[in-house]
Amino acid sequence: MNLTTRQMRAFLQVARIGNFTRAAEQAHITQAGLSILIREMEKQLGCRLFDRTTRMVSLTPAGRRLLPVVERLVTDLDDVAAELGAEGDAARQTLRIAATPLVSSHLLPWVFASFRAAHPQVALRLFDADLRDVEAMVAAGEADLGLGFFFKAAAGLDRTPVGRFELMRVTQATADGEPVGTAPWSALRGATLIGLPPGNPIQKVIERQLGEIGLADAQRPAFNFFGTLISMVEAGFGTAVMPTFALAACRRHRVKTDVLLKPRVGMDFFRLTKRGTHETEAMRAFSETLAKALPALSR
Repeated sequence: MNLTTRQMRAFLQVARIGNFTRAAEQAHITQAGLSILIREMEKQLGCRLFDRTTRMVSLTPAGRRLLPVVERLVTDLDDVAAELGAEGDAARQTLRIAATPLVSSHLLPWVFASFRAAHPQVALRLFDADLRDVEAMVAAGEADLGLGFFFKAAAGLDRTPVGRFELMRVTQATADGEPVGTAPWSALRGATLIGLPPGNPIQKVIERQLGEIGLADAQRPAFNFFGTLISMVEAGFGTAVMPTFALAACRRHRVKTDVLLKPRVGMDFFRLTKRGTHETEAMRAFSETLAKALPALSR
């Protein structure tokens, strides 16, 4: 026996109304289709469920025994489906975002504030982690979105550019509140340069450009985080090169920033998602908010 929910719902509809024509109308199927469902059900059970006359339809003794069982099964199914749907809606209303520390602390607070004002029904959860952990969290389904400079997508992940930042020079400032300026790469000659570890993907881009002017040096002092790097510049330990996405962090320190020219070197900022994952409306809305906000945060 393999009764379907369609058959059971058809049985309940006829049992409650006592008329095939009206039951078919309320079920939004043809009377012939309804009759087929009942006949199939009766064939599987090996008994008649209804006594049919020209004026009315009534349950047989077998039908009366079956009625409370089918009512309970269909009610339980509907209740569980409603609960699961509510849980799914709640999950879709929580957006989990993983990002590197500087992005988390200096870019995302403003984006979160803008998004929350427009979408108060969506709860945002932020996980700050290094780049590899961001990728791992998205791959494991622990985060819906990952944000950062991903120079190539890991297996099973998709990356989408949502912004672009240029490389800039960061030096110790002589006054507070100096505006963002410009400087050629050649202005770095003679400076004591500090940077991120040589294996950092961003530092690799920087080193390639420094190599063009004879300044590549894998042995230069290195620090793991942009925040540390900016503080070391402020304290007079050297000059650093980093993307303009760090401008918000730089403004919290006594440092001078200059976009590097000849050439301008841009770097794409990516959104990372797990391949095959359904993109919710909250994910799309957040990505749009982020893409609109990033240009203002990079100048």
